[in-house]
Amino acid sequence: MTKIEQLELEAHRKQIDADVKHLLEKYRAIFDWDIAEIDQGLADTLILTEIRKALDELEQQVKRSA
Repeated sequence: MTKIEQLELEAHRKQIDADVKHLLEKYRAIFDWDIAEIDQGLADTLILTEIRKALDELEQQVKRSA
């Protein structure tokens, strides 16, 4: 049987995906404002790397406080 937490996650998966995409778009816009001749592929890689680092750090904090 599926746990209730998994069912709840499934119900919100699209919103989580949309929120993460919005975060990428937010920082793309900031990069575009700050850098005239931007390499979008490199900028995306840098932004996504930092998002992953932030998520990893948050995960560790949550595990320590649980």
